Amino acid sequence: MTGNSIEASVKSEWVRVPAVEVDGQTLIMHGRWLKIASVHDEEWMVEETSQPELCAHTLKHQKWGGVRADIFTFAQKLPNKTPKYQYPMEWESVAAVELTSFKQWWEKLPQETRKNVRRSQKRGVTVGVKPFDDNLIKGISDVNNDSPIRQRIRNVHYGKSLERVRKDYSAFVDRSDFIVTNVGEEMIGFLKLVYRGEVASILNLTTKLSHYDKRPGNALIAKAVELCEAKGVRYLTYGLFNYGNKKDSPLREFKIRNGFEEIVVPRFYVPLNLWGKICFKLKAHRGLLGVLPHSVITAALGARARWYTLKQRMSRCSSMIERSNRNRQMGRSNPPAGSNL
Repeated sequence: MTGNSIEASVKSEWVRVPAVEVDGQTLIMHGRWLKIASVHDEEWMVEETSQPELCAHTLKHQKWGGVRADIFTFAQKLPNKTPKYQYPMEWESVAAVELTSFKQWWEKLPQETRKNVRRSQKRGVTVGVKPFDDNLIKGISDVNNDSPIRQRIRNVHYGKSLERVRKDYSAFVDRSDFIVTNVGEEMIGFLKLVYRGEVASILNLTTKLSHYDKRPGNALIAKAVELCEAKGVRYLTYGLFNYGNKKDSPLREFKIRNGFEEIVVPRFYVPLNLWGKICFKLKAHRGLLGVLPHSVITAALGARARWYTLKQRMSRCSSMIERSNRNRQMGRSNPPAGSNL
């Protein structure tokens, strides 16, 4: 066992976080007043946490810079939906498609979604799997830079350098497929699919808003399901179905329209000290989305969306510097066409 720190992506920013290795797994800690330890990249691992008892025991006696973790959390992986441990637990809401065949998935889709997949084909969209190379990185960058706002909030990937894009998307490339949609030579969307044994998980799905009418997102999901069937994958997952008490969002609706349903799996929380026990009992480990009522979350998200929209408009206005009348007149170095001057 060794204690140190690692570089991790937190809200699309690379930061160093405290870390400790236990039985070949890296545990990281996050939070300020409540320190929660978890398995690094747990949601993308092939296997479940192998030694939760050893992890919990180690964390109780491990300090990072004099700070001890308060709670250790880990989850079971599909298809294991029956709790295996006696630790305190909550059900985690996973957005998943249980696959038997592409045909079965297709026939269960709403009629509008099937139309959108066909519509993308009729409007010239092609779908394929591309290697992780310079051309793909440039295409991903172009898609990310299509708009500074996505889903009514700031696009955290907007304006990043090509080297930063390479770093952001280089994880798990040895067991991933990059599915892309093109119109001619222009890449208008991409999906990163990570394989995890019986499960394949969508790590990224982004499309150009300027090509929304071509429905590239629906085409990407259909191709992902096709690949999963070919590889014998049992579940296709796409993040969470419900994020705490946040029940409605455009992303959630997109998942539903493309055949994703809620499947719950056990997530365990192991309090490591008295403070951890108190916070777990008060449900503080859930964060704001898990504590605030849905109505408050909706109002807050609406206010945030309006704020980002206002900032974008102000930014556009500030970039259009208006010269004074005098300066405009002085700037006329050539007489108008047809003038006798």
